[in-house]
Amino acid sequence: MLRFLLPPLKAALGSPGVRLPATRGAPRCGFHYGQKLPLLQRQQGTLSEVALQSGKGAVSIPTKAAERIMGRWLLVCSGTVAGAVILGGVTRLTESGLSMVDWHLIKEMKPPASQEEWETEFQKYQQFPEFKILNHNMTLAEFKFIWYMEYSHRMWGRVVGLAYILPTVYFWRKGWLVHGMKGRVLALCGLVCFQGLLGWYMVKSGLEEKPDSYDIPRVSQYRLAAHLGSALVLYCASLWTALFLLLPRDKLLETRQLLQLRRFAHGTAGLVFLTALSGAFVAGLDAGLVYNSFPKMGERWIPEDLFTLSPVLRNIFENPTMVQFDHRILGITTVTAITGLYLLSRRIPLPRRAKMAVAALLTVAYAQVGLGISTLLLYVPTPLAAVHQSGSLALLSVALWLMNELRRIPK
Repeated sequence: MLRFLLPPLKAALGSPGVRLPATRGAPRCGFHYGQKLPLLQRQQGTLSEVALQSGKGAVSIPTKAAERIMGRWLLVCSGTVAGAVILGGVTRLTESGLSMVDWHLIKEMKPPASQEEWETEFQKYQQFPEFKILNHNMTLAEFKFIWYMEYSHRMWGRVVGLAYILPTVYFWRKGWLVHGMKGRVLALCGLVCFQGLLGWYMVKSGLEEKPDSYDIPRVSQYRLAAHLGSALVLYCASLWTALFLLLPRDKLLETRQLLQLRRFAHGTAGLVFLTALSGAFVAGLDAGLVYNSFPKMGERWIPEDLFTLSPVLRNIFENPTMVQFDHRILGITTVTAITGLYLLSRRIPLPRRAKMAVAALLTVAYAQVGLGISTLLLYVPTPLAAVHQSGSLALLSVALWLMNELRRIPK
């Protein structure tokens, strides 16, 4: 990460806008000691002038260089969150999420090292419903596979936390963060910690004994959706801030058509987010295995068992048929909206990057629909399903990119 962040810092230290340590003698080049250069006085941005303390003097980094450093850091952070989401999806698809039956922040970082320790871990797993009902014939070697899947997801979550918290502490101590950015990064760090606790709260729901139920043990789809939703919020907030800091801002002519396009883009991004979130209910209920045909569901356009639960509202979140039906409708609505957005953008003169973002959004949307249909028809093979889940992140990323390109620049 340091090699990723240092180039703009080195460039800043060599730029004409840098204030270097000076002696307490006569002024040099028309500027007194400690006086800011006019270049810094004219710069405006999210981050103010950044100071690096060095001995008795100080080195001031221009605003733009500081923005690049912070933007690259948050871009790396959003990448780690994307990795956690993808790895979590694979963990769910391989039914590995309930293999670790306790949670310790530090203790569990060291995996079992001996046969005896593995036997102890396996015996703990055997006390819970997933082994008793679903995996009672599982061998130790098979248990090791699902255990390591869950272990890798948890360890990656700790990497995500360190990627946010350690640089935040460093930048804070150096005085690199202004008031507005302080609140933002504190919120991001808080969301990371909340995400970890929410993950364990989700896992606990799959470890609970349910004497009156013979269903396959699984985590609560509500908690799974909350866990994924908070991860997506963290990802979106980090990526949006990174793009805001890194990408130069194009001056757009504010017209009625542009305002419509901007609102349409925001609504479309919301649809993409909602569709991705509905995928958590599909995964939580294994709803992808209910009707493996397209475009019809079985022999009908609208299946008969959409409203089998009472009250009716429960069907939206607890009936696998309705959950799959809703995910289909949301997916079709989203790709239709993106197509309309693309056609509307063709009538408006846009900068080159904005045109690229619209075209990329359309391309990724149709690729994602193709992946979803293929996953359904092939009975949810793990590799293809994992790519489909990753595609939702790619689509959300491009939607955020387009929103960033179309954002209004304050006067």
